[in-house]
Amino acid sequence: MVGRYGLSDRQWQQLGPLLPGRADTVGVTAKDNRLFVDAVLYRYRAGIPWRDLPARFGDFRVIHTRHCRWSKKGIWELVFKVLSEDVDNEYVMLDSTIVRAHQHSAGAAGERKKIECLGLSRGGISTKIHALCDALGNPISFKLTPGQASDLEGADALLPGLTAGALLADRAYDVEQRVRKRLREANTEAVIPSKKSRLVKIEHDRDLYKARHLIENFFAKIKQYRAIATRYDKRACNFLGAIHLVAAIEWLN
Repeated sequence: MVGRYGLSDRQWQQLGPLLPGRADTVGVTAKDNRLFVDAVLYRYRAGIPWRDLPARFGDFRVIHTRHCRWSKKGIWELVFKVLSEDVDNEYVMLDSTIVRAHQHSAGAAGERKKIECLGLSRGGISTKIHALCDALGNPISFKLTPGQASDLEGADALLPGLTAGALLADRAYDVEQRVRKRLREANTEAVIPSKKSRLVKIEHDRDLYKARHLIENFFAKIKQYRAIATRYDKRACNFLGAIHLVAAIEWLN
């Protein structure tokens, strides 16, 4: 099945060789890798419970368990990193988006809620996705936090080691110590509007800043997957694994 709910032959030719269970690797050879990936994509695209997967995909419990295992082992993240090696770092963009957590995912309490990146924001229980994209709007890296967390937590996690000509970000990132100083040390231009409360405004490249819409476009693309636009996963690692898989597909488009 191709199109909205599955991989095309061209996409599979690039993705398939990166997955475990190949004939040339140690262990049992998997015969259903493509069917499994299509099943995971179908679930997140349609936003359905795992038990509602069409019977053609096989036992939903096996698919769910395998997705959990691959997410925990970082397999989806590894696939994403391999496919995203060809980064255009003329400039990069940093931003975040909030997704509501469905009641089925929001049962964690106390410290566990923080570990699973669930928090109470204006819209209710939610998770915040922080992302870094390259000059073409392709994703580079991600960080999950509870929904009420500051955007600067994403900057703290994603900016170290950054090599780019410029960073495009909105005024929420107009902070001296945690952002601007770090960018100066990395010889990266800060294309960040000044906060309204800043007494001495800092100029930025207004024409270049217009390209920041590309990261907003990326968030809009991944939110076409209904189980990413709304979080149904109890475990943060499973939700992040799905984000890495969908982001990897974006690199193949």
